[in-house]
Amino acid sequence: MGLYIETRIRTGMETLWERTQEPAEHQRWDLRFTEIDYLPRVADEPQRFRYATRVLPFLVVAGTGVSAGERHRAGGDRVSALRFASPHPLSLLAEGSGYWRYVPGDEGDEVRFLTGYDYRPRWGRLGRVADRVVFRPLMGWATAWSFDRLRLWCEYGITPERSRTHWQLELALRALLVAGAAAWTPAALIVALAAAVLVPPSSRTPAARRCLRTPPPKTAGTPRLLDTLERT
Repeated sequence: MGLYIETRIRTGMETLWERTQEPAEHQRWDLRFTEIDYLPRVADEPQRFRYATRVLPFLVVAGTGVSAGERHRAGGDRVSALRFASPHPLSLLAEGSGYWRYVPGDEGDEVRFLTGYDYRPRWGRLGRVADRVVFRPLMGWATAWSFDRLRLWCEYGITPERSRTHWQLELALRALLVAGAAAWTPAALIVALAAAVLVPPSSRTPAARRCLRTPPPKTAGTPRLLDTLERT
C-alpha cells in the first residue's frame, strides 16, 4: 500500500471498532470525510457506502465504496477492508482500496490500530505530479492527525469537536507568536518561527507526529479480505 499509518490506543476493542465502523462516529474524527452514509444493504453482500468531502465552502466531492469486516479471528485481531471511487471530475482521487487492522497490544487495554491504503489519481501526468508533491503527503498527514484525534477521544474522553477547537486555538497562538516577533527584529522572528515549528503540541491537541508512518519489519500485508471486494 502506498500510505501506512499506525497508532496505539488504550481502549477496549469494542469501543474502537464502534467508533471506526459506525458512519456517524467515523465522520466525527476523520478529517478526510465530511459525510459517510451506509447505503441499503443486500443480504450476503458487502456493505456499500457513500462518502463526501467538503473541499471548499461551495465544493463537495463525493464517491461510493464497498466494505467488509472480520470481527472474530483466531488471533483475537480484527480487520476491515474497502474499495472506493469518485466519479467527480474535480476529485484527484479516482479509485483506491485500503484496510484497517485492530491488533490487541501486549497490555490488555491497548489496541494497535493501523491502516494501509493506496489510490489511483486522475488528470494524467499532471495529476500524478500533483499527487506526489502535494496531495499524497497531505493525505498521509490528515490520516495520522485523525488517528491521534481518535486516540484522544478513546483515551481521555476529549470529543473530536473539542480536540479540533484545541488544535485551532494552538495554531492561532503560534501564529500570534510569529506575528508579534516579526514586529521586533529578524532574530526574534527566526526564534519565533523555530519555536512555532519545533515546540511539541499540547498533550490534548491532535498531532500527526505521534503516529508511525513507516511499517515496522514483519508487518502483515494486505488482508485477503480485500481480494473478495469488487471494484466500485
